[in-house]
Parts: sequence; C-alpha cells; structure tokens
Amino acid sequence: MLIRSPKSSQLSENQVTDQKVYNNRREILKGLGYLGAGTLLTSNSANAFGLFGSDDKPEFQTQALSFKESPQLKEQTILTPEQKVTTHNNFYEFGTGKSDPVEAAKHFKVDPWKLTIDGLVETPVTLGYEDLYSAFDLEERIYRLRCVEAWSMVIPWIGFPLHKLLQKAKPLSSAKYVAFETLYDPQQMPGQKRRFSGGGLDYPYVEGLRLDEAAHPLTLMSVGLYGKTLPPQNGAPIRLVVPWKYGFKSIKSVVSIRLTDKMPATTWNRLAPSEYGFYANVNPMVDHPRWSQASERKITTGSLFNRNRVPTQLFNGYEEVAPLYKGMDLARYI
Repeated sequence: MLIRSPKSSQLSENQVTDQKVYNNRREILKGLGYLGAGTLLTSNSANAFGLFGSDDKPEFQTQALSFKESPQLKEQTILTPEQKVTTHNNFYEFGTGKSDPVEAAKHFKVDPWKLTIDGLVETPVTLGYEDLYSAFDLEERIYRLRCVEAWSMVIPWIGFPLHKLLQKAKPLSSAKYVAFETLYDPQQMPGQKRRFSGGGLDYPYVEGLRLDEAAHPLTLMSVGLYGKTLPPQNGAPIRLVVPWKYGFKSIKSVVSIRLTDKMPATTWNRLAPSEYGFYANVNPMVDHPRWSQASERKITTGSLFNRNRVPTQLFNGYEEVAPLYKGMDLARYI
C-alpha cells in the first residue's frame, strides 16, 4: 500500500542530497544490454551468460527489478548517493567497521533462499528465492534510515508491505508479536564464526515488533534499492525496513518470521538492556546513555564526516505512527 497523502515525513529538497546518481540508474542498467525492463537475472542464469568466468566463488551481482515507482520521485527529490548507501553499513555478521561488509560479503550466496512464516498462524508460509520477487507486487518507497550512532540516510527502498505477508499466513487471535531471525551461516558470514564475536553479539541476530507495528502500512519487507536487488551488505535478499525506528530494528537477510504471544528477545536488548529497549523508536527527547540523540548527521555529498547536522524528529518524522503508542511513556518504553 502506498501512502499517497502528503505527510511531514515526505522529503523535501533540503533534507536529502545528490540527485545525479539516482537519475542515471536507468542508463546504467540499460548499459548491461541483456537486462530488459522488469528482468530479474538469477545467479544461475548469469553464469549461463559467462559473467563469472571460471571462478567457483563469483562476486555478488545485483540485478534490475520491476516495481511501481514512488509518487514521491520527482525532479526535486534528491537521495543519498547509492555509493554511500552501499559502502557505509552496519552489518556485524560481515565485520564491525562501516566499510567491512561491502568487502566481506562479495561472495555471499542468496540463491537458494528460504523464508518461513510460522508460529501462531493458521497457514504457515514458505517463500523461496524467486518468490521474494514474485509473490507480491513490488513498490518503491523513499524512507529515511536513522541509526543510533546519530547519522541518517535517505534511500529508495523496493519491496512490499509486511502486512500482506502476514495476511497470507493468517495470524491467530492469540498472536501479539512478530519475531524475526537473520541467516546463521558462519562460512559466509565471518562475524558469526565465534558465538560472541563481532561486537559481542550473540548470533543469529534476532529482532521483534508488536503485531500492530508489523501490520502498519509503513512497515516494509525490502528486496531492493535504487532499482536493483539488495546487495548483501544492505541485507540481501530480503530485509525489514521500519522507518520510524532506529536502524538496528530493520533486521537484514531474514530467514524466519514467527508469530508469538510473548515479547521476543532482540539482539541489542539482550546484549545491553540499559541502552537498547525493545521499541527503539526514534525519540530526540531520550538520549542514548553514552551520547545525545537530539540531532543527526545526514550522509550526503562530500565526506562521510561532514558536519551537516539537523534536529532529530520524533518517530524519525513519521508522525502517522503516533497512535500506536498512545498513552505509553516513551521515555520508559524506549
């Protein structure tokens, strides 16, 4: 479902940056020659074209996607440059440095893939690799990604609303929460080779939402960005995007979605409960114990260490989710 009515969360020119990278994406894809509009080229078919040569571990290749473009995409809409979105990442399974994932994930394999939706549901669902791109109509949404380290990006995500997937599984009336789990594959994800490696995290990475949060129209299961499938450092082949929460809630490379009647464990809350609550809503009035959340640094043109700071907005500017938390103490339930 597209949110068509204008919101304050829709982005204006002075909030984001560098239009050229996005506008040129179609020409770049056309230059590949064998990719027609709406084509998804799998790793197997790419091998048939001889793209990988004789290498047993080919580098990951993103492919063009067919999707409905966001009505927000107008000439004045400017996005964070794709190169920065794909090289400045938090994905501890591939390393704790911001530039580690793009290097460590070069040979990540996503086909075959299996995503299961089960638990307190009437009809468990399993999606294979091709199903991720064909089971639902794909649409594009421009969302801010706000990280707890006080930096933000603006990204054109491609995917489908999570509520459509949940509807397919038919949650039982007893279901109250949705639990998510990332792939556990230490051979492909070097940060998982020791149980408490990679920033002290206990793998596999897990996250959770309340059922009404998961069912909100803004909550997206993303399979692509910038017109193409997700690269591994951004969560290939499928990830969650919850735009009003800090980025660590938007779990990557998801293999399991489980409906439950109990609040699920979450990775960062389990590691440091005094610093990371279950909800993780963007709230400038509540500081992280070790730094302020009152402002954020926009990742834009120029250096990643620019001083382009702006005030942080409650719920990251997505005020339409406020009714989900009516009557809650947002300083206590962080």
